[in-house]
Parts: sequence; structure tokens; C-alpha cells
Amino acid sequence: MSEQKNTVDEIRESEKLAETHYENFPVISFFIPKSKRKDVALYYRFAREADDIADEGDFTDSERLYLLDEYENALNKALNGEYKTPFWKELALSIERNKLSPENYFNLLKAFKQDVIKKRYKTFDELKDYCRNSANPVGRFILELFQARDAESAAYSDAVCTALQLTNFYQDVSTDFKKSRIYIPLDEMKKFGVGENVFEKREKCDNFKKLMTFQVERTREFFTEGKKLLPNLPKNLKLQITWTVKGGEAILNKIEKLDYDVLNFRPKLSKYEFMILMIKSFVSK
Repeated sequence: MSEQKNTVDEIRESEKLAETHYENFPVISFFIPKSKRKDVALYYRFAREADDIADEGDFTDSERLYLLDEYENALNKALNGEYKTPFWKELALSIERNKLSPENYFNLLKAFKQDVIKKRYKTFDELKDYCRNSANPVGRFILELFQARDAESAAYSDAVCTALQLTNFYQDVSTDFKKSRIYIPLDEMKKFGVGENVFEKREKCDNFKKLMTFQVERTREFFTEGKKLLPNLPKNLKLQITWTVKGGEAILNKIEKLDYDVLNFRPKLSKYEFMILMIKSFVSK
């Protein structure tokens, strides 16, 4: 009886975490069928806890890597029937029940470890490689959960998720720099004549504006490509992904309205704006 109560408590905690967290869109909305919300919440909690290990607290890089290794060990053990807590048991059962690919969990951990040790990216190709682990697994997890397992859908989903990750980078330029991270390719910074001193001084200058304009326009192209996914999806998931894409595009619009000054301002959507985007998702063709 105690084990059952602990399991219920763990699931409720996972769902509460996912339901109350807003970034550019709610993780769990009524677009997600109730039968799948538990699985989404468990995946989100897994990602959130690992992300916190990589980012939160006053740990050294070595300590963060050690803790992430321990987190990965707990996942490995859970997949082999050894559960550290009821959460790990429920996560493993979710993977088994839905025939989900463990790679979409392990790849996230690769990205979080990379965040600890890699602070700069020489080229956009390097950055895309990071997105393949940090963002694309989330979309592939969702597709598998809804039994959309064809290669075409996966490719379009990758475009959406990469666009969302890039959007988050540009939204958090100032925040990331405080953590000694820059997620804008160094070769492109050089091309537009932007040095790290611009980030340090938070200078509003034409070169930085041109650099960010280039980043935003390229990200819009990823969203455009990714929207080809929508006709392949069941109705509820189509509405959720439409809402998600509109959220990402709205952040890009806000960056543009800020004259690309993301060094001094962080664009963010209000709950009212979320609701407007949700309504637009219903009427989108």
C-alpha cells in the first residue's frame, strides 16, 4: 500500500511540474489526451531534473558531470528492472508500455553533459549537432508516443525542435553569457564583426543587430520546414504542435520588435498571449 501511495505521489509531482512550467508554451495542455499526459509528465520531469543538475546550484563542472553520470546510471538500472525510486520505475514502465526509444532519453543526457564542458560553438553545424541531442529527442519522443514513427515525420519534427532550441538560445543570450556560454557560431560572429566584448558590455550596435537578424531569419526557415509535419499528425497533436510553433515564432517576432536587443531585454510570452496563440491554433488551416 505504501509503495502504491509513493508511486501515485511521484506521478502527481511529475504532472504538477510539467503543468506549471511555462517557457514558450505549456508542456501539458488539454490538447494532450489524458491517457498520454502521465507519459509526457514523466519524460519532462526526467529532462528537467537532468537540466537542473547541469545548470543549477553551486557545483563545479566535475561535480555536475559526476551527478549526470549517476543520473544516467539510474536510467540504465531502471531499464534493467532496478529502480532507485518509484519515479524511475514509472519512467521505465512508460518506455516499455509505449515501446519508446531509450535513445531519446540518453541523448538528452549527452546534451546536458555537453552544456557543462562546451561553452562555444565554432560553426552552425556544431550547433545543429548539439540540437540533435538537446531538442530533437523531445519531438521524436512525442511522435513515438502518438505512434507517428515514419522517417518523414521525424525529419520535420527535427526541424521544429531545432527551431525551438535556436529560438531559446536567442531568447536567453544574456542569461547564457552570464553562465559563460555563447550559442551563436563563432565564425558568424566574426563575419558580422561581433566580439565577445559586445556581450560583456551589452552594447546595442548595428553589427550585433545584423548578426541577430541573420540568426532569426534562418530560424524562421526551420519553422517553415517543420510545419510540413502538421498534415501527418492526429488532430490533438496537430493542435499542440501548431500552438508550439506559433509560440516559437511569436518569440522571434518579439525579438524583432525589440530591434534584436536581446542583450538587454528577454522576450517572453504572457499567459494571455498563450491563450491568443491557442485560439489561432484552432483556426489555422
